[in-house]
Amino acid sequence: MFQTILLAYNGTREGKSALLACTEIASFAKMDTHLHLLAVATRPSGMFMTEGYFPAELLAAQRKHGQDVLDEGTMQLKERGFSITKHLAIGEPVEEICRLAADLKANLIVVGHQQNASFASRWWRGSVGKALLDNAPCSIFVARTRE
Repeated sequence: MFQTILLAYNGTREGKSALLACTEIASFAKMDTHLHLLAVATRPSGMFMTEGYFPAELLAAQRKHGQDVLDEGTMQLKERGFSITKHLAIGEPVEEICRLAADLKANLIVVGHQQNASFASRWWRGSVGKALLDNAPCSIFVARTRE
């Protein structure tokens, strides 16, 4: 069924809901499941970029934040008795999630989602969910969080 599960984790309330859902799915799937935990450190926004250059201290801060999120998620999963493989990527979340899922030949991607975002908020940010649905190489489980 789900032998390789990729949990895209960002440490938010929505991410923690996804983590709990992932543990339930993995428990149901029993011993055959291997969990991969991915944290994506986003690149600094375009206003800091000049000809492809990112300030080193900004990139280091993003990487440290991503590693902290990854360590926190790892601790939570290990406390629940799961062995996992950790992955830290730097880039755009949808691209990195899809790339790693394809590389791992994942059967399932688990993500969190906040349901009560306003239309204007979704329009302004673009649809990460739609991009993930359009590009994911496998099934997706969305753990919803309500306000």
